[in-house]
Order: sequence, then C-alpha cells, then structure tokens
Amino acid sequence: MVNIAIFASGNGSNFENLVKEIQNGHVDNATCKVLIIDKEQAYAKERAQKLGIPCVYVNPKAYGGKEGYETEIMKVLKEYDVELIVLAGYMRFIGKVLLENYPNKIINIHPAYLPNFPGAHGIQDAYNAKVDFTGVTVHYVDEGVDTGQIIHQEKIMIDPSWDLETLEEHVHAKEYDMFPRVLKMVCEQIEK
Repeated sequence: MVNIAIFASGNGSNFENLVKEIQNGHVDNATCKVLIIDKEQAYAKERAQKLGIPCVYVNPKAYGGKEGYETEIMKVLKEYDVELIVLAGYMRFIGKVLLENYPNKIINIHPAYLPNFPGAHGIQDAYNAKVDFTGVTVHYVDEGVDTGQIIHQEKIMIDPSWDLETLEEHVHAKEYDMFPRVLKMVCEQIEK
C-alpha cells in the first residue's frame, strides 16, 4: 500500500475522484493520507472534509520563499509518512526541496496532450489553436513546466462544433477515467 498526498489549489474535483476510486477499491494499492492546499479558500478543503481526509493549508507567503514553503510541506509529508505526491490541479511550480526529497515520486495530471499546450491554460490554449485533438497527460514532475517524463497520455479528438465548455467537459471526463488507472499503475511500480 502506497501512502500518497494529493496537492490541489482550487476546486478539487480530481482529488475527490481519486479518493473515491481509492475508497471504492478501484485503486486498491494507494491510500490518501492528506490533502495539501496552497489557497485557504480552495473548495478542495470542503471535499476533503466530506471524504474524511485530513487537509493541511500551507501558506506560500508565510515562509520567506519557495524553499521555506516546501520545507514546511516536507514536515507534513513526513508526519503522514507520504511516499508519493500526486498533483491534482496544483497551480504552483515544484521546487528543489520537494524534487530532491521525492525523486520520480511526484506525478501531475495535465489537461492537454503534452508536449502540446503546457502551462496553466492547456484546454483553452488547445481550443484557441483550433487543433484536431488534445488530450490528457500524466507525467513525472521535474524542474520544468510540464516537461517531466510522460507516464501515460490519451487523445481526445475535438469536434469542430464544440464550444470551450464542451471541450472542458470532455477533458475532465477523460481525467476522471484515466488518472485513477495511472495512479494504480504508478503505485504498482513503487511497491516492486
């Protein structure tokens, strides 16, 4: 069983989906020990309460820079004996402290078919570019922006009649389907 921490910045729908998939036995080799949020008002906090998952808010402005902030997060991760960090809508760059303490043990979900459309607006960027397809990618985190080694990705063909909202719905549906499967696979590799 792999102890995971999920990091989120906002709504937390991917967080909730992952926890439900763990709780219903579809991801039977992971346990979510804690949710870490970087925004005090993140709706993910409400979701964590309903799911019975401890939630810790770490204020990025309170520790004099990224290193101090991540050192504080490390205390939480050690307290919960976390082996794998799962980024689910966490809108901050991961720095040296976490990367050095969790080498190839931080994964992220990105709402585009990388290397296309990295960064914070993957769905909108794909929509604006009027491309034929986009997708969802789960990758290891490195010091770059969505540049880490790709673990798994799936394409979504874009119907030219879709508006942005429809494309977002398709991308989120793919995330909810794919992320738990990839998490299970990554945990299997850790357990070996």
